[in-house]
Amino acid sequence: MSKTALVTGASSGFGLLTTITLAKQGWRVLATMRDLARRERLENAAQEAGVLDLIEFITLDVTNNDQIGALAARLAARPTPLDALINNAGFAMAGFADDISDHELRQQFDTNFFGATALTRAVLPLMRKQGFGHIVFLSSISGRCGFPFISSYSASKFAIEGWAESLRLELKPLGLQVALVEPGVYDTNIWTTGAFLSKQTQLIQAQAADPKPASKSKAHNAHSSNAARIPGMIAHINTPKPRANPQEVADGIVNILETRRPKLRHVFGKDAKGALWLRRLLPFGLYERLLIKASGMGK
Repeated sequence: MSKTALVTGASSGFGLLTTITLAKQGWRVLATMRDLARRERLENAAQEAGVLDLIEFITLDVTNNDQIGALAARLAARPTPLDALINNAGFAMAGFADDISDHELRQQFDTNFFGATALTRAVLPLMRKQGFGHIVFLSSISGRCGFPFISSYSASKFAIEGWAESLRLELKPLGLQVALVEPGVYDTNIWTTGAFLSKQTQLIQAQAADPKPASKSKAHNAHSSNAARIPGMIAHINTPKPRANPQEVADGIVNILETRRPKLRHVFGKDAKGALWLRRLLPFGLYERLLIKASGMGK
């Protein structure tokens, strides 16, 4: 009998690749996404791989508790077990820490942290009853090391790291496995269509692009102590850089699910492994100076 996995955020990036890779290995995949209108890319990839019949498309906004509850009930009614949950849904909020509002910070946590924890708690009764199952959280190297300009994203990943580690200790005696996936920079949409500049950062960016507007709009009356640094930071982020093939991470996730007792943390990418190595090896003051210089951040 085919095993079943639930993947959130399956319309693109690691979620899409993991869904296809699992299906090619014979898994039945419940591919969830916030908007089913965005299923075309996954559907085409599944068709090309000859695995479309193994994928079920499901609407799920991980910040919607009613949808989470309905899905949990649907899973409980299925005659087959849920072998794995892959918490992949997420987005990145960029901007200096003091240019991000409370509302934006909560939005970041609602998806990256509270959404993942709510869905996990919703399926736990089913997995406890089964006595087996793997739960995987897509974290990031940013959940182990803080980086400038992505404090909100990094904070949400640090939070999921702590929650998952504690959850692992609670569930391991029950036969349930918890693992964290910590990629570095890969060629996905997390920093393109999956990324958002904070509103204040957008306003400062617009002001820098048009410092003497014909009309005094709200957009050009923004103030930030970071105004002089924002254009350079955005230019640094947008500078083309070599990015690793995300299929490596998808293959790694499948390997975790097919390992009876996987370890807690799984780091992917030379940049991620290098950052952790430097942090362990160097005095922290030197590590900080190197990170600030590498970020291209001005004074």
